[in-house]
Amino acid sequence: MTHGNEPGVSASILQTGGETGSPATFVADLLEGFGVPATFAASAGAVITFFVVLAAFVVAGRMLVVPLVSRLLDAQGLETHAKRPLKKLTTVIVVFVGLAVAFGLAGFGDFLQSLATIAAAATLAIGFAMQDVIKNFVAGIFIFTDRPFRIDDWIEWDGNAGIVEDISFRVSRIRTFDNELLTVPNSQLTDGVIKNPVAKETLRLQFLFGIGYGDDIEHATEIIVEEAERHPDVLSDPAPSVRLTELADSYVGLKSRIWIANPSRADFVKIRSEYVTNVKRRFDEEGIEIPFPQRDLSGGVELNTPAEGPAALGDD
Repeated sequence: MTHGNEPGVSASILQTGGETGSPATFVADLLEGFGVPATFAASAGAVITFFVVLAAFVVAGRMLVVPLVSRLLDAQGLETHAKRPLKKLTTVIVVFVGLAVAFGLAGFGDFLQSLATIAAAATLAIGFAMQDVIKNFVAGIFIFTDRPFRIDDWIEWDGNAGIVEDISFRVSRIRTFDNELLTVPNSQLTDGVIKNPVAKETLRLQFLFGIGYGDDIEHATEIIVEEAERHPDVLSDPAPSVRLTELADSYVGLKSRIWIANPSRADFVKIRSEYVTNVKRRFDEEGIEIPFPQRDLSGGVELNTPAEGPAALGDD
């Protein structure tokens, strides 16, 4: 038998863009079976289908996709601060895909096409207006993937230095050694050269000692090496070394190279200060001079003094 309301159902389906056999049509038929008017059943079926599909994607994303992405990030060894924004980005992508699929299955094809056109135009406009933001966002992704530095690392760039406290997709926050907080756009940390002294397990320290031209170079070298070997935080492998690197105007430069383990800023300053102090004390005990710049002036000075007597006063 043919139901008298079938033409109404077909008209409603055409108005909403649904097709025979689509989920929206199936839901509309179920609603009609429960006595819902045909003119309302088609629209209600499309709406119900939209929200059911979207909810299914959201639930699947939270229960399946996000945990799977989390395990993949754990396998890559990313820190917690890096995983959090990536999880949020995954959730946004799942919701976006769910919206697209829900619009399609609900029969809102024309609406989805119009929405996509508007979104493309808006994305283009926003892209031009937010070039710097996008640039810093991409730089943040490179920081997370390349890992040139991590939180608590000591880095130097463009004449600045400090300890990394936080890394986000747009900016990184770095605490200077004067306890100032710098908020640095990520692009500045990827476009230039960054020095990370604590990236490896060991760090070489160098210091230039200046001695007088009349001092014994070999004896001074022995003192520099001995004080390095005596310091408990200086490594014996690689062994300390000293090289004559400079013949300056007022001193002979001996450059010392020592290695320390598990470097940090505190170790750097403390060890170098103690080491240099010990070498200076030994130099004083052994009579080795650490000269300072001197300038020798030659020539004479002439003074013009006024003539004495009445002639100096001139004629009245």
